[in-house]
Amino acid sequence: MSFPTRPLGRSPLQVSPLCFGGNVFGWTVDEARSFSLLDAWLDAGMNFVDTADVYSRWAPGHVGGESETIIGQWLKKSGRRKDLVLATKVGKDMGDGKVGLHPRYIRQAVDASLKRLQTDYIDLYQSHDDDAGIPLEDVLGTFGDLIQEGKVRAIGASNYSAERFAQALEVSTQHRLARYESLQPLYNLYDRAVFEKELQPLCAQHDVGVINFYALAAGFLTGKYRTPADVSKSARGPKTIDLHLNPRGLNILHALDAVAERLGAQSSEVAIAWLLTRKAIAAPIASASSLAQLQSLVRAASLQLDAQALQTLDDASAE
Repeated sequence: MSFPTRPLGRSPLQVSPLCFGGNVFGWTVDEARSFSLLDAWLDAGMNFVDTADVYSRWAPGHVGGESETIIGQWLKKSGRRKDLVLATKVGKDMGDGKVGLHPRYIRQAVDASLKRLQTDYIDLYQSHDDDAGIPLEDVLGTFGDLIQEGKVRAIGASNYSAERFAQALEVSTQHRLARYESLQPLYNLYDRAVFEKELQPLCAQHDVGVINFYALAAGFLTGKYRTPADVSKSARGPKTIDLHLNPRGLNILHALDAVAERLGAQSSEVAIAWLLTRKAIAAPIASASSLAQLQSLVRAASLQLDAQALQTLDDASAE
């Protein structure tokens, strides 16, 4: 199977319609299963994987770098580096003062990521958070140097406000610096308002590719979590999913159920397919911890939603 790729912003990168979220590698998925998932992802015709240096520092006994290390081991074993568009991030707190976007730290962090990933280059290197304490021209200038050196092919940003992202794009133009070709915001059928009002028009205007995270709202849009008792089943914890257990959230689940039943699909597949119809979205990021979940993601990339389905989902999720 193969899927048509699409450009990521104005960069040379061509990505599959979905991006595999590597936060699970070394956290909820061990090395052997991670290898199987990565093989299956590429075998299914996808080419895009996103991780970060900080994954999965939040887990007990972890220090960060676990996900990158597993991907690196898989790359060494599989020899499939050229088949993969590999994205990672810098800026989250790694401990011992390793945090932020100071040029010196970016250089230190990229070399550490390259070592863990066992590769000579990163396709998409992203600011994991905005760092208001460092001038944007210094951040973007450093990223540009890494592109010139061949360590990075393109750069992106995550968790930027519309105001700051617009400033970053303006600085790139004014100073002829490397620009963020992608943005990684929170966006899904439940979390719509901020992206659609503030970030979507900006990204569309400037040809920025959007690779939104929490495409399934931390699993809520799969329909697995419908009561507070269900939330305890998740490794992501109640803090994330409890926020969605309200009348609007349950209405969205009912709408997903109805569309999924009519189309012979799963609720999660419908939620992903909806994202693929949205303006400015290049590749939603979603994770899987089993081959069955991965296969469901692949099916979602081929699922066509008709006008009735889109209206049902929009009505339920309107804010």
